[in-house]
Amino acid sequence: MTPLVLSAYIHLGNPIGFPSLYFDEGIYMRRAINMLETHSPQEDPYFYDHPYFGQIFLAGIFWMTGYPSSLHPSVNSIQSIEKLYLFPRILMGVLAIIDTLLVYKISERRYGRNVAFIASTLFAVMPITSLLMRVLLDGIQLPFFLSSVFFADRININNLKNNNRRFVITLLSGVFLALAIFTKIPVFTMVLLVGFLVFTNNKNSFKVLGLWLIPVILVPMIWPVYAISTGHLNDWLKGVYYQTHRGAQTFLASLNLFFKADSVLFIVGIAGLIFAAIRRDYFLLLWAIPFLMALYFVGWVLIYHFIPLLPVLCIAGARLLLEIPNRIRFKSIARISLSAVVAGILIFGMTTTFLLITSNTNSFYFEGALFLAQYLEDNNVILKKNNLTIISDAFYLWIPQHVFHLPGTYKTFFDSTLSRTQKSLLIVDAGFMEVMHEHNKQGILLHSIYDTNNTKKIAVFGENQYNQNMSIYLYKPKASH
Repeated sequence: MTPLVLSAYIHLGNPIGFPSLYFDEGIYMRRAINMLETHSPQEDPYFYDHPYFGQIFLAGIFWMTGYPSSLHPSVNSIQSIEKLYLFPRILMGVLAIIDTLLVYKISERRYGRNVAFIASTLFAVMPITSLLMRVLLDGIQLPFFLSSVFFADRININNLKNNNRRFVITLLSGVFLALAIFTKIPVFTMVLLVGFLVFTNNKNSFKVLGLWLIPVILVPMIWPVYAISTGHLNDWLKGVYYQTHRGAQTFLASLNLFFKADSVLFIVGIAGLIFAAIRRDYFLLLWAIPFLMALYFVGWVLIYHFIPLLPVLCIAGARLLLEIPNRIRFKSIARISLSAVVAGILIFGMTTTFLLITSNTNSFYFEGALFLAQYLEDNNVILKKNNLTIISDAFYLWIPQHVFHLPGTYKTFFDSTLSRTQKSLLIVDAGFMEVMHEHNKQGILLHSIYDTNNTKKIAVFGENQYNQNMSIYLYKPKASH
């Protein structure tokens, strides 16, 4: 119960204040609401980057709850804008609580209650797990993957002799892993882990393993089959190639970011995996090593791509911490040492995370989003006759475009079709500036639009404690004067 309470407090305590809004959140929210409107999982017929279950899952939840219309959104209230972000963040917090429960149950099954308690508490309170608060595919994927492990490891509980129950549990494990892969492809490496559990828990039965593989293979195949059915197989192949050859953020650089974000869990988790290798714990090794190898060879790795590894780092670390007292000769000292080490780590994690979640990193984002919606609403009639391109981070765009349906051409600062000949509204924040200062074609194009006498600042939203600010500029090409 304690890990779940801690997880609920951390992940639901301040969902719109922390962590800061992120580019990909806007992309996935846009795709989900677009699916509600068009009933199509493919937003852009020419761009394929991830399978469809992420937007299907979000759109399904939104449809059942009546979101966003059930919130009665308004361009006249910043609270309305905040609520539009609040609902999906709460959803991700609920998924994180479910993750915590699954980490406990998986650990308890294999290593006992003590490991389960420490592992699930680490998962609940360590700073790096704040990644789960964002609306990201990796966070949506995690409970489905953990559910697959949970069911695969329970096939032989109480020596189940009922073949129908074994069949159902095996099939559930396969379906959950299939949905995880159908959310984001790299987790396919977990086929080795879950397949190993299914195989060994069914007396090495290839027949049962084959049954389990049916949904694991068929469900993710919906993605390329859909592309073939719409005549976009070449676009699908190009999209997959692009996703695996971006290469800007290296594996080692992201590991370094992980270490800086949560050095304690990083060290304890890696040490736990080394201990697992010494003990030949194939459960932990099959979870971690194939996935790490896949990330290494893909090359394009961001810190949140490590989310599927967070549970195994917590479990491996907890197992190591409980093993330390066994190496100490005097048992009274061992118990005190264990209590001190575990308490120290958990107190550090809770203190650090509590300080983070009480901060407010998003207020000026909401102010900017409100200003954008009001500006487009106030100029509605004019913009219907004279098109305006809005260029910004993705998390500003989905509300005016898909919630308020305001006129304009909405493009992110990564869009390759940006043009200096179009009247544009630029929402310039830290993300915009970072892309603009890159020495590539996109950065040069953004800079040519931003740094010109034809650009006028029309709004600014002040600096906060993190020295971040956001400004809005109106760009009018010379031809429009």
